Amino acid sequence: MKKILAVLILFAVTNLQCFSIENLQKISLAEALALAQTNNLDLKADRLNEDIAKNNIKVSNRLKNPNIDIFYNLGKAGYGNPQQIGATQTIELGKRGSRKQLAKSNLALTEENIKFAEFNVRMGIRKAYLELVSTKSVLGELENQKELLETLVKTAEKLVKKGSVPEIDLLQAEIALNQIETQLNTAKANLKREQYEFNKALNVNTGEIIYDTEDSELPLDSSFIKLLTPEPKSKLPEFDEIAEDVLDKRFDVKIAKNQIDIAIKNLSAVSRQRIPDLEISGGYGYQTKSYSEDGIFKSGAYAGASLVNIPLLYSYKPEIKTAKIQIEQAKLKYDSVKNKAQNDLKGAYGKFLISKENLNYYDNKLLNKSKEIMLATQKSYAEGKSDLTSLIVMEQSYRAIYLGYIYALTDYYSCWIDFLKEVNSEILELDTENI
Repeated sequence: MKKILAVLILFAVTNLQCFSIENLQKISLAEALALAQTNNLDLKADRLNEDIAKNNIKVSNRLKNPNIDIFYNLGKAGYGNPQQIGATQTIELGKRGSRKQLAKSNLALTEENIKFAEFNVRMGIRKAYLELVSTKSVLGELENQKELLETLVKTAEKLVKKGSVPEIDLLQAEIALNQIETQLNTAKANLKREQYEFNKALNVNTGEIIYDTEDSELPLDSSFIKLLTPEPKSKLPEFDEIAEDVLDKRFDVKIAKNQIDIAIKNLSAVSRQRIPDLEISGGYGYQTKSYSEDGIFKSGAYAGASLVNIPLLYSYKPEIKTAKIQIEQAKLKYDSVKNKAQNDLKGAYGKFLISKENLNYYDNKLLNKSKEIMLATQKSYAEGKSDLTSLIVMEQSYRAIYLGYIYALTDYYSCWIDFLKEVNSEILELDTENI
């Protein structure tokens, strides 16, 4: 079963690598954000909602169409009675204005939703870009480790020939090299997956082009400016200061507030349905000689007015009650969104602080020291002063620490993006003094 699985993995990796290099287009994070801003398919669809909302304002301001009326009396009923041709126009009283205000509130909500969608797309691209760079960095480090192990195998071969070390050292070195080959295959498969995730986040219709990150971003390191992230030693403002400044500016909070406004405007529009409409009519009236009592053609005009839709039998009480409940519901949702937003912000804030602390710990205490020990052990083994097991253990330890450093960096960048998502801002100024 293991052999079959290994063959399938190798087959998948081989096929994933079959993409033509010409189809790859490398772009920076800034270029990716600009590309999606214009060409992202979801955003294009969402932006059409603004045109729909604007058209709905025109619909809400509509006038009633007139009726053309003809009254023609036939036979004996026509004697002494006029024939009439005219029009009837229904005029809404106090309704169009409330409908228009409701439509304008819906437009404001639509515009806020579009801004929120654009923000989420940009954050998704930043996250996908980061994950792709991180996966490439892991692959690059594994390839570096493979080169080291290949060198180790050659060194072991020389020492075995000299009789300085037993043959088991060569076997150990070869086993370690084979182990890292399997990790490399997994890393290559992960790379293709993250590449597709990045293109999925971009969501642009570009035919056969596959977008990729720039090689200048590799390996993932402290290129914080390029990835729009603050230095790990930057001082983060206190939580209360951040919450006070950004909570009411969050898109979801503003959207929930717009929903209250819409519910209030809807109540006004529904309540005004009880206002009767005015119906006016007028036209031309005449009697022909044959139907006139004195045999003379007579003509003139008529006019009339009436109140229609008088709320006597039905006064719209259920609709008004529902509209009032919707206001209460919108207010509860607003309070709920603010409450959840504050908790989400606290969680993202705390997680970012921990990721910052972990990254600084790697920078200050782990990475450099483990590399020094690994290099010293390599030299010691080459000089015949230490055994191979110690060297392999140290190289595996260093690889684990370095990969841990990449993961810590990835987590730091990722937590920053998550924090910005909760702040609902793409840039947050931080103090540069050390903590």
